[in-house]
Amino acid sequence: MCGKCDRPGGHLRHLCEIVGEHGWAVISFEGNGSRPPWAYTVGLTGRGIPELVVTAMEPHQARDVLNDVAAHLLHTGEPDLEPGERLPGPGNLLLEAVAVEVPWVHLTVAVDLYGPEIRATQLVHADARGRWPWHRGWLGPGGRQPVLGRRAGAALAQLANPPWP
Repeated sequence: MCGKCDRPGGHLRHLCEIVGEHGWAVISFEGNGSRPPWAYTVGLTGRGIPELVVTAMEPHQARDVLNDVAAHLLHTGEPDLEPGERLPGPGNLLLEAVAVEVPWVHLTVAVDLYGPEIRATQLVHADARGRWPWHRGWLGPGGRQPVLGRRAGAALAQLANPPWP
């Protein structure tokens, strides 16, 4: 994969082994009072596909969503999700693809492996009532879902939440 993976005792060695065996790995964060939980893939870049990101989703559910969509993309050979494309996720979850505007800020481990030119797609999810985070009344973990890019067809000023590092 890269010279960083071959270094003895390198912090990325185990991650590289997972990516080598499965095609990608999922990195997740629990969140805290000021940040909702979030997760992203590492390894899809090596296959010519943007990494995937979810925010405001518990780590175990985020892992399932990211694994499901990554497996679908690799199985079908689709190179990318189009911004604005909607797709079903596990457990009747409704997802919409949003191109991440500054992925190098949010996906630091992927940057460690592939460099700052990585691309990423956020899988924004509707709440249980089918509302999106850019609509008033969205209900989810932590009360908000940061959207890390411009929604297809939306002006930058209409972002539900500004990107956060």
